Amino acid sequence: METLLSILIGFMIIGALYALHARDLLSALIAQGIVGYGLVICFLNLRAPDLAIVQIVVETITLIVMVAVVLNSSREEVRESWNRNKVLNIMSSLLIIGILVYVFAIMIGPLQPFGEHTTRMSEFYTQNGAEATGSANLVTGVLFDFRGYDTLGEATILFTAALGVITILRSKSKKESTS
Repeated sequence: METLLSILIGFMIIGALYALHARDLLSALIAQGIVGYGLVICFLNLRAPDLAIVQIVVETITLIVMVAVVLNSSREEVRESWNRNKVLNIMSSLLIIGILVYVFAIMIGPLQPFGEHTTRMSEFYTQNGAEATGSANLVTGVLFDFRGYDTLGEATILFTAALGVITILRSKSKKESTS
């Protein structure tokens, strides 16, 4: 699993770097979409389907809105001379990658080895969850009593994202029918 995640993160970094240096805005958006959908796959591999669902909905809506903006905006873009700023762009990209790798190395230092579980927090829920929530089903009790705000937040994000897609598609179809 670690190898697959490393490969996915490598593709995400390549997509992000391409998005930074793309000459066309639409190509940059597609490359940025690759980064977002790569994150969805990472969440699925890490067994976090709730995060994957939220990420895929938000990524899809963001991509739809940004592509619509690019297609509706003018095609006149201020273009920099790539050759003039090539060294500066490469150096800044390498500096950013170096900083991110350094911060990543610092952040993973105190973590347990991959695959080992910590039951420090979950012991309370498994031992006292049924009595504290009054629920016969421990999963339901934890989900609705202890993680209620988290679940409410996820449901709100999904509802807002679906509402945004419906609004965008409706406004697009009204514009097409009037023209």
